[in-house]
Amino acid sequence: MNAERDRLSGVYSAMSDEELGRIAGSGDDLSDIALETLQAEISRRGLQITVTPPAGVDVPEVRELVTLRQFRDLPEALLAKGSLESTGIQAYLVDDNMVRMDWFISNLLGGIKLKVHPEDAEAGNEILSQPIPATVEVEGVGEYTQPTCPKCQSLDVGILVPKTTWFCHACGYEWEGQDESSGEDGNS
Repeated sequence: MNAERDRLSGVYSAMSDEELGRIAGSGDDLSDIALETLQAEISRRGLQITVTPPAGVDVPEVRELVTLRQFRDLPEALLAKGSLESTGIQAYLVDDNMVRMDWFISNLLGGIKLKVHPEDAEAGNEILSQPIPATVEVEGVGEYTQPTCPKCQSLDVGILVPKTTWFCHACGYEWEGQDESSGEDGNS
């Protein structure tokens, strides 16, 4: 270390005041020994040069998030996250990669958590609580009528893949096929 300090002392003493000023402006790029030696040379010359201090260690900002919803399945979580982000609310999924690797552990983890910043929680809940529209206008196709459950008339239905069986999320009823135009059970 003394050899390095002596070497740097010789380099700095051979520099002009302007050169020392330029190096002092990039003090955050210097090693501790180089910084000490530079400050010693500036003091020895009696110069009024301020050495840029080394940059501090970046500390990540930790912000609290609140859980809006928990989902067993990844597709539902992604849809909810997309719904929030489409309105400008920044949303995060927690444990989604674990469920991607092994969907069976979803229940063990408490599902996939959808989290937002506390100030967005109320608006996020309002968006996710909106009812499913009975009809949707699809550009280039026309009006699409959302299928309904033949048992409870809920609009919260989906198709079980790879089957063509419909499933009602509200009452759990399953049925085969559906005539999309009438919303009636195809077995009638």
